Amino acid sequence: MATPLVQPGHQPPTSDALPEPFAVPPLEPPAAEAAEAGDKKPGLFRLLLRDKFATAAAAVLVLVGLTAVFGPALMGDLATKQNLLFANKPPFNPANGWEYFLGSDSLGRSVLARLVIATRTTVAVALPAVAIALVIGSLWGVWAGYHRGWRETVSMRVADVIMSFPSLLLAVVVLYVFNPSIANIVLILALTRIPIYLRTARAESAELQSRTFVDAARTFGAKPNAIIGRHVVPIVLPTLLTLATLEFCYVMLAESSLSFLGIGIQPPDVSWGLMVSQGRQYLQTAWWLSIFPGLAIVITTIAANMLAAWLRIATDPAQRWRLALPRKRLIARIPAKTVEGDK
Repeated sequence: MATPLVQPGHQPPTSDALPEPFAVPPLEPPAAEAAEAGDKKPGLFRLLLRDKFATAAAAVLVLVGLTAVFGPALMGDLATKQNLLFANKPPFNPANGWEYFLGSDSLGRSVLARLVIATRTTVAVALPAVAIALVIGSLWGVWAGYHRGWRETVSMRVADVIMSFPSLLLAVVVLYVFNPSIANIVLILALTRIPIYLRTARAESAELQSRTFVDAARTFGAKPNAIIGRHVVPIVLPTLLTLATLEFCYVMLAESSLSFLGIGIQPPDVSWGLMVSQGRQYLQTAWWLSIFPGLAIVITTIAANMLAAWLRIATDPAQRWRLALPRKRLIARIPAKTVEGDK
């Protein structure tokens, strides 16, 4: 009869009683808290609410979007209605009425109404340009990075040729030759930003091409397009969306620069850059004509950059636990230098 492995009445040793080589080491505090936070799996919206700066940045961008969509319908014809009796009225004077709360220009038009209309024009240029560049550049880059070979070589040389020309200078030349309409501005700005997404997507896709899960999908007979769509694109997409948020700032500033130079948005349309250009000759007598649209550009750009920085951490599985931890506990994990360590 075989001897039982466990004697009657004998308790199995605990992990503390095990020999040191077999003892299970405890999780490090950050890893344990990360695992605890990972079990709850808070969504992006909850993570966003935990970060006050990212929440404020998102609120600013939402306000800009709502203003671009619904603002012109609420303002009506105030942006084009002239009243010479109210020419160059200073802002923040309740006696002039709410429509002149931000003052008026030299023709008596409401600066507030023109700022709202300019928001739609600026967003209508920046968003399509970023979307076109994102879709074309990302798909092209993922395709070239996955297949490698001559496809990658040709794609990179095309990107190098486009990037060899300064994007703003190329836009100036093209818009000077052709009609500076909104469609032409969107197309030229999208064309100059495609290489940014192409190079980023190519690098990410080339690195994923040799991963184990891609090799497994290829071994089981999955077609290249199916592998790209199901396995590569979902991993590359967070990085590209973060890049698109930053590119929104660049495209908006580029459009404002072109309008400031007089080859961007043309009257009777109005954009933030055009308002700054039209008000520069009144800086000493009517500073609000340029300062308010300039502040709109600066605030929107800062908000987009802050949100992009938050997205970069929130969409990275290796860094997301930092957002899931309470701020006080996260600060407590930062090692403090001791006096002995400094010596």
